[in-house]
Amino acid sequence: MEQTKIILCGACGKMGGNVLSLLENDPEATAVCGVDLFPKEIGMSVFKSFSGIKEPADVIIDFSSPIGLAERLDYAKTHGLGIVLASTGFSKEDLELIGEYSKSIAVFKTANLSLGVNLMQALCKAAAQVLGTGFDIEIIERHHNLKKDAPSGTALMLADSINEVFEGKKRYVGGREGIVGAREQDEIGIHAVRGGTIVGEHEVMFAGEDEVITITHSANSKRVFAAGAIRAAKFLKGKQAGMYEMKDLLAEENA
Repeated sequence: MEQTKIILCGACGKMGGNVLSLLENDPEATAVCGVDLFPKEIGMSVFKSFSGIKEPADVIIDFSSPIGLAERLDYAKTHGLGIVLASTGFSKEDLELIGEYSKSIAVFKTANLSLGVNLMQALCKAAAQVLGTGFDIEIIERHHNLKKDAPSGTALMLADSINEVFEGKKRYVGGREGIVGAREQDEIGIHAVRGGTIVGEHEVMFAGEDEVITITHSANSKRVFAAGAIRAAKFLKGKQAGMYEMKDLLAEENA
């Protein structure tokens, strides 16, 4: 099998380092070069922008930030590459741009690349279908003190999946303070905790009369996200234009 050739955006960051570490022993994929605003020696060519890249590739893995998104999407379109968008914090305009480019290139986008989180998403949706409106739903997410966006993309992904069961009628309430009155039935509370070096923890609580059901996931290392990104890159190689997510990857792997 020919290796999947990857351009790694955000190559010199922590997530880039995790991806490169996993690729060292992966016979099916390799990084051909990197892109980073602050290049340093990491054992391969790293460019400040995509304009310097000459190496042929199949897929871009993007672990940078929404800044410069248009350049990455345009490079992928010009060179016929797929792109794995592994960062979060995209604006409404960013999401519209991604949707437009997905008409021309294969885009893999998910708020969380962990297999466990995607299983949690399915479990939460199933719980909401069974429990219905008789249970109040609260989401608590915890991350390290350097995370810039809140709530996390994963927390919103979980809330959106649950809200599909209720035909989008639930509204999201971010934290509570002061005399806010009794909790209303149409709420999904979403609470962000920031501190220390917490990699990522998500908890969804279904609180009913005299009983509480809690579904949780904890990531103990960022390597789980790097491994998911590599799996996504292999999956995306050669795919037709469109928007893909983890459920598409899992469906193909388990077909």
